[in-house]
Amino acid sequence: MGKRKALIAGNWKMHNTVIEGCHLAADISRLCSDLTDRDVMVFPPATILSEVCHIVKDGPIVVGCQNVCWEDRGAFTGEISPVMVKDAGGRAALAGHSERRQIFGETDALINKRLKGGLFFGLQMILCIGETLAEREDGRTFAILEEQLRKGLDGVSAADMAQVVIAYEPVWAIGTGKTASKEQAQEAHAFIRGILEQIFEKNIAEQTRIVYGGSVKPTNVDELMAQADIDGALVGGAALDAKSFGRIINFK
Repeated sequence: MGKRKALIAGNWKMHNTVIEGCHLAADISRLCSDLTDRDVMVFPPATILSEVCHIVKDGPIVVGCQNVCWEDRGAFTGEISPVMVKDAGGRAALAGHSERRQIFGETDALINKRLKGGLFFGLQMILCIGETLAEREDGRTFAILEEQLRKGLDGVSAADMAQVVIAYEPVWAIGTGKTASKEQAQEAHAFIRGILEQIFEKNIAEQTRIVYGGSVKPTNVDELMAQADIDGALVGGAALDAKSFGRIINFK
């Protein structure tokens, strides 16, 4: 990983009530209270964002929102603005998660607006990209990744990239129990870093953290994190259990 600081992020998706989320946040906080060589983020549902932020406020965990609007306020029913995220104590947000793309039909253009909106209002942003199984089997993995990356980062400045993390999450490996092999994941991450160098320049590409998401578990995190271009993990199901997520945070 060179000089890039590892990042382990847990996406809780549509799970956890206030009480459940607070218990989980407290347990995770205890498991990473002494870590200095890696960053930890959690993305709870927006309904418990404030409570989770309160639970972890004295520790190293950054709390983020699972999606974010590009405007600070207005007639956007069902949306959450970056200002609201920050008001609740959040400091980060996801953009372009595969479930937003696949289930809710979010386009690269919309995801780009979300990303830039979050950056404008001072949030750390994780841009998620990844191919479906059909796209991989058709040999289109790299074309899809390049398209999503270029469109997602359209209009994003080199300076903004200090607040951007790229998450490679092959759609076929999310929630399926299937994980890209360490070789497949490394190949995709190296390709993404190469495209970042084309869009910006070598230093930006080298400094940008690229994390892997797709059925990351305690049993496979060590081999994934040993790869040169994998800087961390965006964890789904395993992030809902403190012991499991704690083992991933404390990868070897």
